[in-house]
Amino acid sequence: MQTLAQNLSSQGIEAPLSQLIHTLADTSKAISHAVRHGALAGVLGATEQENVQGETQKKLDVITNDMLKDALKADSTVRGLASEEEDYIVEVGQSGDFLVCFDPLDGSSNIDINSLVGTIFSVLPAPSGELSEKSFLQAGRNQVAAGYVLYGPSTMLALTTGKGVQLFTLNPDTNEYLLTCEAMSISKDTSEFAINMSNQRFWEAPMQTYISDLLLGKIGPREKSFNMRWIAAMVGDVHRVLSRGGLFTYPTDNKNPEKPYKLRLMYEANPMSFLVEQAGGKASTGYEAIMDIAPTDIHQRVAVILGSANEVDACLEYHNVDYSEEPNL
Repeated sequence: MQTLAQNLSSQGIEAPLSQLIHTLADTSKAISHAVRHGALAGVLGATEQENVQGETQKKLDVITNDMLKDALKADSTVRGLASEEEDYIVEVGQSGDFLVCFDPLDGSSNIDINSLVGTIFSVLPAPSGELSEKSFLQAGRNQVAAGYVLYGPSTMLALTTGKGVQLFTLNPDTNEYLLTCEAMSISKDTSEFAINMSNQRFWEAPMQTYISDLLLGKIGPREKSFNMRWIAAMVGDVHRVLSRGGLFTYPTDNKNPEKPYKLRLMYEANPMSFLVEQAGGKASTGYEAIMDIAPTDIHQRVAVILGSANEVDACLEYHNVDYSEEPNL
């Protein structure tokens, strides 16, 4: 099996980007160690703080954010960073080639029940000139690399540099990432979907109708049965999609009219969309391709529909229907 270093070399990844990927990978090993120790290390539970999104921060949210921030500050290739847990961008150096956006611990609500969590990252080119929030407001198409690390029964790194998606597994004996799937591929068709059904009454009419038709199975208009899965961590749900196909969605809802979207564009939606598209899938808000969005804020949220290409297309067909004359939907 190839090591991460050998694989990056075989792909011809230039030295600065390779260095940054190694920094992220090495930090993920330390995060994996902290996650595995859990209560033994006193890192479970919540702090008394909230992040910029108004969410209560878990202890591991803060710890993993600091671990990544410190590692990236020590990496000469990094010009600046933006994190879900930081109110503002952080300037790192004067001459780095890259900007890094990350969610240090996706699914942190799962921490205290010993369920799946992960780290998501996105790498953008650093523009010349003075660093500001505007420097980060680049469409997802500009990403030069993206990936996630899943902390589960084994620790796995999914990575793309625009040359497909490679999956690496951390060998616990050598503490080395080894290539275990050279080219992840999402099947075009699926009979599996992931969604938080507790929000059903708050969805827009197109998603209400789409999910209702899936639940009808063979007696409905789709004429086949579908299974539902939900891990409550985007990393886990997207990993399943990359591994065996499926559709994952966190759609628009009106539960809180001031916050109709859940997932962050820069830290979650863009990197996951890059991975999904590189594996042959599709990613949309329901009305536009996620990676075509011109960001207006580093903490911007969007609706997400991603996964098996034909099923995403089927879902988007519902969004092209006028439901204005069907108020009961």
